Amino acid sequence: MNLEIKQVERIPFSVPFREVPARNMVRELPHWTLFEICRVTLQSGIVGFGETMQYYTWGTVSDAAVEKCIGCNAAELMWDDSLGAGLQMALFDAVGKANDVPVHRLLGAQHRDRCFLSWWDIDMPAEDWVLECRQAISEGYTAFKTKARPWFDLDHQCKVLCETLPPWFDLDLDFNSMLVDAPRASRLLPEIEKYSHVKLYETPLPQDDVRGNNIVRTKTNVAIAMHFGVPPIMTALKEEVCDGFVIGGGASKVVRDATLAAAANKPFFLQLVGTGITCAFAIHLGAVLSHARWPAVNCHQLYTHPMVKPAITVSNGLADVPEAPGLGVELDEETVERFRLPEMPPKPYPAPKLLLAIRWPSGASSYYTHTMQYWEDFTAGRLPLFPSGVYLESIPDDGSSEWRDLQERAQRAPVHTGSRAGG
Repeated sequence: MNLEIKQVERIPFSVPFREVPARNMVRELPHWTLFEICRVTLQSGIVGFGETMQYYTWGTVSDAAVEKCIGCNAAELMWDDSLGAGLQMALFDAVGKANDVPVHRLLGAQHRDRCFLSWWDIDMPAEDWVLECRQAISEGYTAFKTKARPWFDLDHQCKVLCETLPPWFDLDLDFNSMLVDAPRASRLLPEIEKYSHVKLYETPLPQDDVRGNNIVRTKTNVAIAMHFGVPPIMTALKEEVCDGFVIGGGASKVVRDATLAAAANKPFFLQLVGTGITCAFAIHLGAVLSHARWPAVNCHQLYTHPMVKPAITVSNGLADVPEAPGLGVELDEETVERFRLPEMPPKPYPAPKLLLAIRWPSGASSYYTHTMQYWEDFTAGRLPLFPSGVYLESIPDDGSSEWRDLQERAQRAPVHTGSRAGG
């Protein structure tokens, strides 16, 4: 079989969010709708495909990467992470199809025939968490990863959500280091573990705070996950800063990091983000990595369309590993054409015409227009962290000059008031 690469086609497209994610992702990640399909054609006529989430990926596909591939053997290049996500994925798909084997056969010895998957959502009001978990459960999921943020009352969120959950459903709370320091984390994390559904805390502190993370780990019975590589793996193991890891990136990096985690007997979850296309590739990786024991995060549940046929299905928290050649799924060509763009637009952040209010329990309010504004204020110590009773809301444009004036002021700098100005 001739594995020489004849052609690489790149197709930009935008796939919509579902309703609940859409109204929450707009604050921080409106650009997560933008993707690029890579379609690789071999001289033999075999076609492989993959995708890149253009503005959130471990590696975009460049013109130079495409040029590097033309005329080369796909099997010799498929482990090259520098090619970018979509192109690497497409090469694995093409080589698998050419050899009539599923991608996991190219990645290593199969360890499992079903992989753990988690539902994912960004931070949102408790009522939206309830809606999302209800849908997750209806679709066969048993775990939910979400964001713990200081602009929502985390205890209230967990209380409202956990009252609606069956006892077997697990929660993973990702702080993205927003507890900031060990004293604060040592107080809050044990309080939240009273909710028995909470099974994992992710990155409660900045990961390079080795001493702080070591202290925090001794203060809670909930497992702590940290992204592999910071601090360096030998430091992380020696100083016992976490119970397991988050692993992502290109195929070579993932397999290398997963091998080291397995040697240390540390569990991890894979985090490769995209539509059903990326999810399928991640499932093949999970099939061969022995310590991929925690539910993988792929975020494909955010979207109205899976982009593959058949769609990934889950039962009892597990998805079957595809056994058909290549990725084992087909690209939904009709939907690709429906959502195709003439070219990749610039990153659409911040989203226009947003006015966001953080409501403090004291009665004061702080106004912003996108997440990165208040993220910086929280992490820099300019705002209270995780106070009881805090919440964030979006103030709709009522067409008034008052709304427009407040929104324009908040674009330039945060607006802090002692009352609920603006709604």
